[in-house]
Amino acid sequence: MGILPLPTTYQQYYSPTKLLSLSFKTGPPFKSLRRPSRLAPPRMDSSISPVRRKDKILVLMGATGTGKSSLSIDLATLFPSEIINSDKMQVYNGLDITTNKISIPDRCNVPHHLLGEIDPEEGEFIPSNFRSLAGFYISGIVSRGKLPLIVGGSNSFIHALVVDQFNADEDVFSTGWNSKSISTEFRYNCCFIWVDVSFPVLCDYLAKRVDEMLDLGMFEELAEFYNPGRVKTPTETGLRKAIGVPEFDRYFSKYPPMMEQRDDDWEWCRMRREAYEETVRAIKENTYQLVKRQLRKIERLRVAGWDLQRVDATEAFREVLFTSSMNKKQKMRPENQKNKKSGRWIEIWDKDVLQPTVKIVKHFLEEEEE
Repeated sequence: MGILPLPTTYQQYYSPTKLLSLSFKTGPPFKSLRRPSRLAPPRMDSSISPVRRKDKILVLMGATGTGKSSLSIDLATLFPSEIINSDKMQVYNGLDITTNKISIPDRCNVPHHLLGEIDPEEGEFIPSNFRSLAGFYISGIVSRGKLPLIVGGSNSFIHALVVDQFNADEDVFSTGWNSKSISTEFRYNCCFIWVDVSFPVLCDYLAKRVDEMLDLGMFEELAEFYNPGRVKTPTETGLRKAIGVPEFDRYFSKYPPMMEQRDDDWEWCRMRREAYEETVRAIKENTYQLVKRQLRKIERLRVAGWDLQRVDATEAFREVLFTSSMNKKQKMRPENQKNKKSGRWIEIWDKDVLQPTVKIVKHFLEEEEE
């Protein structure tokens, strides 16, 4: 039995009467997002040019698997918003299970941009591409009077998008711990929310999530994606860098998807099973290493002076793991798993994650730009 997925829409499980009050001091907070209001009123001295207001954006960042997508849907049901994906693998079309894209039903009719839009055959989608295209989407979202939500784990994409001066030839995360290379001058009025989970707890959750993805068809998806005739290059690009692709490519090179089964050969079956298990272990280990790299980059941004407001989702994830373990021990039926998940889990998610984030966003939307 796979791990219980995080609920992707808060209001499916929780009474709206328990939500924080969303009344605003001065009426709807989205007027400041609309383009016709972007110029502040000029001072009486006509020689002073009007100051151009920066568009407000909300950035949900954090390591892979920390519940950013779930939180973004929760927020979008409370604040009129549109979501821009900033996960560098999820921007590509294809491998929806392997890259863990949020499903269309789970998006709850919230518009998503740069989610599966890029053709992987067109080459690498680099940070400068993201800066241009995401900036275009932000302009459209603001013009519709909505809040842009930037959601994803690629810190290089986020940095490229928000800094005022961006050098496409410089990787600020490869220059050691010299925080001076990371700018704190932004071209948007940014609210950064860092969704964090204790590393050991997150690793336990990610291990179970890999098993869940395999149950959902990740193996079959990668078998179809595998191309034995493709000329390999020293450095893979685009979707082929997604965790799971290189690991199963090595497996399929020994045991091709269309290979005739040899079920009567016990030794061959044993070697194939061991190769499969080693591939799964490699996927899990590489996912843990990805988390470490992402957390190091987040720490670099924090040390450089980015105002990252941390929200700790550890206890909510502990509850997910505990519930999954209990369901497995009790062999609980699927229809009862949802009821189990919707009780204690949603209370913790509300208290530790959603309510603190709502307070942050509400304050951000109410405050006047200096």
